[in-house]
Amino acid sequence: VIIGVVMVAAIVIGVVLLQLAQDFLARQRNAIQATAKGGLEDMFIFVDATQLFYYNVAALVIIPVIIWLVFDNVILVIGAAVLITLAPKFVVKHLRKKRLKAFERQLPDSLLMVSGSMRAGASLTVAMESMIKEQKPPLSQEFELMLREQRLGVDFDTALKNMEQRMPMQDFILVVAALRISREIGGNLAEILETLAETLRRKHQMEGKIDALTAQGRMQGLIMTLLPVFLLLILAKMEPEAMAPMFNTLAGWATLCVIAVMEVIGYVAIQKIVTIDV
Repeated sequence: VIIGVVMVAAIVIGVVLLQLAQDFLARQRNAIQATAKGGLEDMFIFVDATQLFYYNVAALVIIPVIIWLVFDNVILVIGAAVLITLAPKFVVKHLRKKRLKAFERQLPDSLLMVSGSMRAGASLTVAMESMIKEQKPPLSQEFELMLREQRLGVDFDTALKNMEQRMPMQDFILVVAALRISREIGGNLAEILETLAETLRRKHQMEGKIDALTAQGRMQGLIMTLLPVFLLLILAKMEPEAMAPMFNTLAGWATLCVIAVMEVIGYVAIQKIVTIDV
């Protein structure tokens, strides 16, 4: 009887775990598909979402197993699984941030190109086409997509609004506002774009100076965050018996979790202090 009860309980637990695994994989697949469609495609990175999902699942299985075989530590295995699960979202976020920064750096020069072409007698569309030929991605890709939408029948304001949604940054919002105001009430658009380009250039110079002045603080925050981790690893190597309870007991795991949370809070706090918005 006892054996039968144990077998039934094992089957029930197996079915529940299987259902949970299926639900998790379904959510992960939907998340990766949404990331590939809403994030990567907006950055002109076209990849197969299903293939990305298979790679993620393979990494979710293989890497924790390798970590378990090498370190024999449950905490590291769970941490690796969590990081791999969240990796696609953070990778896309990093790529998007990098793309926005590149677009921001290109924007003043592109505005000067458009302004120069318009002063030479070209229309706004012709000036943009000339600028696209001279600039590199991502700016050339975004403006070319906007012009393609106009050729397909989308009006200028709607195409500009779509581009603003893809590039939600303060500098480009100023450019969009200038273009819309110029189309509604008129004015010397070439002069407006030239003045705006000079303003953005000075803003970027100020941001560069601030980044240089706060670089030491950012590096100190990184070092102070990693220093306890290095000390923990060194002590585990030098005194494995004394540090064994930290990695093999419930109290030690709880302590590691508290340390990890406090490390993250400290790093985020330091980054907030040294981040100055212009």
